Amino acid sequence: MKEVLYSTKFLDFVASKREDKPDWVYAHRPNAKDVVIIVPLIHRKDGDYTLFLITKRPPIVEEYGEKYCIEFPAGLVGDEDKEETVDLALKKELLEETGYEAQTFRVMVKNMVSSGGLSSEKSTLAIGEIYDLEKKAVPVDDGGVIIDRIEVPLDEIDKFLDEMQLKNCFICAQTLAGVYYLQKSNVK
Repeated sequence: MKEVLYSTKFLDFVASKREDKPDWVYAHRPNAKDVVIIVPLIHRKDGDYTLFLITKRPPIVEEYGEKYCIEFPAGLVGDEDKEETVDLALKKELLEETGYEAQTFRVMVKNMVSSGGLSSEKSTLAIGEIYDLEKKAVPVDDGGVIIDRIEVPLDEIDKFLDEMQLKNCFICAQTLAGVYYLQKSNVK
């Protein structure tokens, strides 16, 4: 049994009422049924690249100061359109946040959680294969959250992430999962 302790449009704090145990309080998104994380795989003449977002997330700024996060494009499923599917959200979020359209998506993992003890949020992670390099839309900054986009050759991902850590950037857990699945899927 659960009890909503505090509710906002985008986030609820819920207590899981457990018999003979203390309540477990966690975050829940009342406006989304899933989250999509898209790992762009950009096929260029000179090799394959991925695209990272550099973001400025309010919780990180509030707690740690002017710090940036390294992320992949992502978004909520069903937050604006209750009938939205994961497939539609993958396409929409990639286009909105990068300007690219993927020709195919490969779902690598479903029901991924970033912290099962903190949040009920689950994610679907997919690799978006991009062969058409023409941007189809002007990317959004997502309310000032997305600061930059950086395309990195696949063989330089580790170096790039190491450099970002030296600059005190935060790396999202979903990003590391995306890198894992990207590297795993591209082993020759």
